[in-house]
Order: sequence, then C-alpha cells, then structure tokens
Amino acid sequence: MEKRKERAVAVGLNVSDRGIDIHSDDTTLAELAALIETAGGEVVLSVIQNRETPDPATFIGAGKAAEIRKAAEDLEADIVVFDNELSPSQMKNLEAELDLPVLDRTGIILDIFASRAFTAEGKLQVELAQYKYLLPRLSGQGKNLSRQGATGGNPIGTRGPGETKLETDRRHIRERIAKLRRDADDIRRVRGEQRRRREKNGMPLVALVGYTNAGKSTILNLLTGAGVSANNRLFDTLDPTTRVFKPSEKTEALLTDTVGFIRDLPHHLVDAFRATLEELSFADLVLIVSDISDENREEQTRVTEKLVSELCGEDTPRLYVLNKADLCPENVPFEGDDYVCISARTGENVDRLLQKIAAVLEKKKIRFRILLPYGESARLDKLYKEGAVAGTEYTDNGIIVEGECDDKLYGTVKEYGI
Repeated sequence: MEKRKERAVAVGLNVSDRGIDIHSDDTTLAELAALIETAGGEVVLSVIQNRETPDPATFIGAGKAAEIRKAAEDLEADIVVFDNELSPSQMKNLEAELDLPVLDRTGIILDIFASRAFTAEGKLQVELAQYKYLLPRLSGQGKNLSRQGATGGNPIGTRGPGETKLETDRRHIRERIAKLRRDADDIRRVRGEQRRRREKNGMPLVALVGYTNAGKSTILNLLTGAGVSANNRLFDTLDPTTRVFKPSEKTEALLTDTVGFIRDLPHHLVDAFRATLEELSFADLVLIVSDISDENREEQTRVTEKLVSELCGEDTPRLYVLNKADLCPENVPFEGDDYVCISARTGENVDRLLQKIAAVLEKKKIRFRILLPYGESARLDKLYKEGAVAGTEYTDNGIIVEGECDDKLYGTVKEYGI
C-alpha cells in the first residue's frame, strides 16, 4: 500500500512597508510548493497574507492563523510551511495556534539537504547547518519530534539530527557544533592542499554555478563524462564533483559542479558549505547556468549573481550559459559577447560553449620567450613550478626559456623578454 504523502499548507507574508524585505507572491509560493514536493509532501492550500508589518507573535496575525487552522482541519493537513523565515518564538506560537507542526522555508531546505547528503563531507556540512538552525528552536520542536514516533518513516522536517539528539541539553549540542566546525576546518585545509597541487600543475579551474535544477550536472556529465546523478528535481546534486576536461586541443582544465542556489538560500547552509563554495574564489572562469525555458530565469540569475559576488572576486571572468534551449519555444539568439545558449540534453551548440571557455582560459595565459641570466636560476625554478615551460636553451649569455604562464608570474620575468 502506497504511503500517503504529507499534506501541507503553504503560507507566505507580503509586507507593504518598503523598509522591510519580506515578500511572498504566487511565484515564491510555487517555488515553496516545489520544495515541499521535493521533501515528499503535497500542497493542499496556498495562502498569502498581506500586512503592513509582520506580527511579532505569530508573523501573520492571530486572525489569519485562526483561518488557516480551520482550513487545515477541513483539508486534513499534516503540516504548515511558511515561505519566510520565522523566529523561534513565532514558530512556537504558531504551532500552538495552528495545532500542527510548523516549518519555515529554511527548515524545509535543510530537510531536503539532509536527504540528499551521501558522502561524509556532505553529511557533516548539513548536520552543522541543521544544528545551528535548530539550537535556538529546541523548545518549539515538540510536534515535529512527536511525529517521528507516531507516524514512522521520515516526516517532513525530521530528517537529520534525530529525536534523541535534539532532546539532549544545549551544552551537548554546542559541543557538537564546535566539533563539526573543527571537522569543516579540516575539510578546508584538505581542499587548500588540493588547490595548491592544482595550481602547481598549472591547471585552470572552471566552476559551474546556478539555480537548482538549471542543468549544471547534465553539463558536467556532457563535458567530462562524470556520470553524476542528473535527475529533474531540486537539489539533486549536493556533493560537489570535479573532473578534468579539454575545452580545446591545447587547453586542459578542471570543471567543478557546485550545490544549486535558490532564493533565500539559508545562511546556515552557506556558512556550513563555505569550505566547498570557497572554491569559487579561486576559479579562473565562472559559468553561470540558467534554464532559458523558465519564466523566472531573470530573477533566478539575479539570485545566483548575488551569491557569486559574495563568494568570488569581481574580476573573475563570467560566462552566462543559457541551458535547455530544446525546451524554449521562442527563437532566441544563440550567442553574445558574454553568453551562449545550449541544450546539454541534446548537445546543441555545446561546441560554441567549449570554444568560448577555451578563449577565456587561453587569454589568461601569456606566451613568453626570455633570456634569463645564470644568476636568476630561482626564477627558472618558479617558472617550472607555476608556469608551463616548453623548452630551454643554455647559451653563453644565459638561459633562453620559452613557455606560457599567467600575467602575475609573467610580471616577474618580463624584463628579460627577447
């Protein structure tokens, strides 16, 4: 017998005070419904409350809470999910008013991440994010915890740290957070060492970023043969994958996938995945992937750009990849100065994507031919370590060296150019 999906009421608040950045509409509630479906539930009612300011106690006001409670009873709803982030006291008050478990947008995303983490690194980072989110909310977790024993399985909002862990005292949880942070720092150190080895080998890094379900994993598989999961669902890829690929015959690079972004991505997750996402700050090229067939593409791209700006330097080259051209009914220009339109599923126009990637990476390399004095052998050693030396010739006047390197390294030897 197929288990009944949990029935959810989706609630959003739209604040008219322009000084308060709280906004829900049909688009954001549709995205919330997709998140709830990804978590294993179904939305049976969507509600948007318009207020000048949020209610300090119940966020939406006692009157609206009473309306939602009655509707939830009539629809036999199991849970109420808010499109906005709730304070611990608001969540506790709402559970009392609605007599149902309450989750906010952050909670539902964390729940999905918990079901998607398979590697030790991914599980560590999700657990750290969940504990940081749950610590101030422990007193309001009664209804969610009671569902673990009463319903069996994994009801929405209960994945990750289990009932026995959440019932321990706050001191124990703080100690666990400290331990997870130390483990995350260890991951950061390992990644730093991997990065140094990559830089020593002169291998450029290309990073795929974009809204969740834009097709980043499909592009990674197409260009590298990585074979990672690429299902049509939100946050299907959580653990990053890096593979070697050749955008041109003379250029070899690393292509790395990153966790998908989404509007209001919980800061707990951004902080926890900092060790992974900080790779963006070392990327030689960022590919910002978007679904051209999605009517909300421009807003999704804006969300992605905002997070990319926080995580990598402004001078890092960016190329916009408009994916899923096969699903777009309109005739769109397939190429511009900083964008290319492709279909990763059919392979359409992917050759132009590779050419554009190669053009950016090769532009960053400077070919040189210099005459180094014999007393500057340390510079030759540095060229071997950090550049690509094609050949050397020892003459009476010094060492003729040919090769290519980045502009920073070239600046240290350009005075010897011939």
